[in-house]
Amino acid sequence: MSLTELPIRYDPQATEATIYAQWEAANCFRATADDNPKRYCVTIPPPNITGALHLGHALNHTIMDTLGRWKRMLGYNTLILPGTDHGGISTQSVVEKQIAKDKLTRQDLGREKFEARVNEWADEYGGIILGQLRRLGCAYDWERTRYTLDESYVDGIMTVFARLYETGYIYLGRRIVNWCPFHRSAISDIEVEPEEEKSFLYHIRYDFSDGSGSVTVATTRPETMFGDSAVAVNPDDERYTAQIGKLLCLPIVGREIPLIADDFAQKEFGTGAVKVTPAHDPNDFECGLRHNLEQIVVIGEDAHMTAAAGADYVGLDRFAARKKVLAALEADGFLVRVEDHIKRVGRCDRCKTVVEPLLSRQWFCKMGGTDMVNRAIEVVRNDEVRFVPPRYKDTYLRWMENLRDWPISRQLWWGHRMPLWRSEGSDPGEQSSYVVALTDAEARQKLNSPDIIQIDDVLDTWFSSALWPFATLGWPAESEQAKRDLAYYYPTDALFTAQEILYLWVARMIMMGEEFIDAKPYSDVYIHATILDEKGHRMSKTKGNGIDPVDLIELYGADAVRFALAREAGQRQDMRIKPIKDGKQEQVELARNFAGKIWNASRFVLMNLGDFRPAGRTEPPARTLQLVDRWIISRLNATTKIVNDSLATYNLDDAARALYEFFWDDFCDWYVEAVKPRLAGDGADQAKAVLWFTLESSLRLLHPIMPYLTEAIWQTVPGAKEVAGKEFLMFAQFPEPDPAYWHPDAERDFPVLQDTVRAIRNLRAENSIKGSGGEVFIAFNDEANRALLADADNAALVRSLARVETITLAEGPTDGYLAATKYGTVRLPRPEVSAEELAQERARIEKELAKIEKDKAGLTVRLENPEFLARSPQPVVEKARAQAAELDEKRTKLSERLAQIVQ
Repeated sequence: MSLTELPIRYDPQATEATIYAQWEAANCFRATADDNPKRYCVTIPPPNITGALHLGHALNHTIMDTLGRWKRMLGYNTLILPGTDHGGISTQSVVEKQIAKDKLTRQDLGREKFEARVNEWADEYGGIILGQLRRLGCAYDWERTRYTLDESYVDGIMTVFARLYETGYIYLGRRIVNWCPFHRSAISDIEVEPEEEKSFLYHIRYDFSDGSGSVTVATTRPETMFGDSAVAVNPDDERYTAQIGKLLCLPIVGREIPLIADDFAQKEFGTGAVKVTPAHDPNDFECGLRHNLEQIVVIGEDAHMTAAAGADYVGLDRFAARKKVLAALEADGFLVRVEDHIKRVGRCDRCKTVVEPLLSRQWFCKMGGTDMVNRAIEVVRNDEVRFVPPRYKDTYLRWMENLRDWPISRQLWWGHRMPLWRSEGSDPGEQSSYVVALTDAEARQKLNSPDIIQIDDVLDTWFSSALWPFATLGWPAESEQAKRDLAYYYPTDALFTAQEILYLWVARMIMMGEEFIDAKPYSDVYIHATILDEKGHRMSKTKGNGIDPVDLIELYGADAVRFALAREAGQRQDMRIKPIKDGKQEQVELARNFAGKIWNASRFVLMNLGDFRPAGRTEPPARTLQLVDRWIISRLNATTKIVNDSLATYNLDDAARALYEFFWDDFCDWYVEAVKPRLAGDGADQAKAVLWFTLESSLRLLHPIMPYLTEAIWQTVPGAKEVAGKEFLMFAQFPEPDPAYWHPDAERDFPVLQDTVRAIRNLRAENSIKGSGGEVFIAFNDEANRALLADADNAALVRSLARVETITLAEGPTDGYLAATKYGTVRLPRPEVSAEELAQERARIEKELAKIEKDKAGLTVRLENPEFLARSPQPVVEKARAQAAELDEKRTKLSERLAQIVQ
């Protein structure tokens, strides 16, 4: 090759577009069901089309694409199937905010025009999202891209709905739901974010109607008292035993309500007496059913008071009504006292509006105790579906074993409209009025009526996405391709997701897979780390605190972004990502430097290969190799094992770190430097063979994480395509550990030479000995180690790396500079220096010691501060301790050096 084929500097922007176009032109990402018994399939978690992706999504896709590329290189028929989700309530919310800028509401536009506006948004951002994934380097089968509003996907949703309805899973019920006043829709329990907030506990006097006394009730929501149907006390609370069954007069309302006994009342909470408002609290609702209490709705869907609250309060916002109620209670003498109280307040996870528990007629899907749920529990309990990290298994099982029925209807316009119809004039509150039909003609036939109405509600978006693993593979289509794809690629191999949708999505996919395909949807569920901003908040498109991965790709290239994310993708804790500041992002910049190191080292190797062409990928015979050659091949083999083991166990961070340490430290800092003198002399062919083998193997190992860079370099490596038998690195066989490449003697012996070189370098640096040459005295505490340096090749290597002229295997002059090593001692003769030079060196050391003392004092103050230790994140504390230890070590060495000068 000519050097012009690999430019001096790596230009990610120019290279990435070219490489990706080559991959696509050659259909490298296309997957087709065949007879290969090794197959790997992942259907990506479809991003909502609410906006562009942030760095959290980039982490998810880096993990998926890395493992997909690894499997493909191991010979698996690999399908990574992409797609997007319509986003339901999230997308509707975003578009409603957009049209609000024009002072419009969806009601102003009407359903048809509003849906058209959302479709425009979906087209724009669906394209942006897929473009971002391409920029990241994702090797996905774009010809199979799916969208949850695709016609074929909708067929699957309607099939599932009809079957669940026919088998009695879906029913119309009147229950307490989580109501979002902003979206005017019910939302599920796991779409509610509970937050602890400062509030008050109000103690209100309820008088007995017969004038015999009163009961003081404690509540945090006095505005709901218009809907009170009773006051409850615990049956074991002796304070109230004699009064149970008596009537109380509801303050400022005058309506009579009973004092009842129920176990849900806690003796320890407040006064032990609680108001029961069946239409506005789930516990009160259940209590009301037990005691046949009236259900009075006093807060409407808009979070304003209804007519049931009375003429003085109707139309008031719920929080304004609270203030007015409290003023009235105080004026009439019913407000006994007010206490500070910490209350858990539920907010909609999308718009952050305070959720209102509201009695509502909704469509539900039965959960707890059903066969569908029980099977989804068993496959996890039996480890047929495996969670990584395993702690999430117990989390999943606890939630599944305490499931409430799932409200699946949403009072929205954007989404899959529920296929439920009734005749005009029929009772909308009776389930018997409804039929399931996919068309209006079918509905007329089933209802035997020309005048029909389809309900406005749409399905919960998690209902539709629960079908993703099998509906994307063609189900329920009867075509040969759909049947073949489903049979070959389902169950998929793994799901990669974040913990916040463990219940929303993961559990429901397992249920639906078991129910409709009679098989689990995947074998592994990898719950990866969550990316947080620098303040510790989860990155979110709706919060607006996300970092667009394309911004980082523009700065540093996709490979740097991928490597930075992979290196942080541990299973132990979430990761904090600093923002882009002054055109820089610290973590990705470090990864960019690594990419530059790979490029530069590759250029050096390619420049020095000359006419060398490999006979194959096998290393040269061990008997012809020098110690350093055997050592680098053995280190490569060890790294190969770590990388394969780490990827197999979803420890991408361990794989990334192993690759970084091997390529930068072992290969670049040691091996490349060690062989430079040999490339122009005897043993050049041997050195070139090992350089080629190590570089080409390293590119294969690095490729799944850093695909662009490695593909670009590999294309220019002489003989690489011929040896691999492939046109692209992404199809080359991934290295696997080989017993023939283990050289335990080299891994034992070469560190002796490394330690010796480091000791010489450190002595020179610590004692400000400039230049090269001179003599070094080395004494070993082991004869075998002494024999290593008696070898001419090894001695030449140490002289070259340490920049010394002569090595003498002896103790050396006692007045020389001494360094102890793990294997013996290294001594450099003290050079002749003038008194002036000594004085300058002494002044330099004293100045540095003074700075160390100042820095150490500041760290000591922090580390001895209990508040710092208690409140700071553990990594911050550990970093401070490490800095203090490093300063101590520097101080010791400088003090020793100063003592030598003073002598």
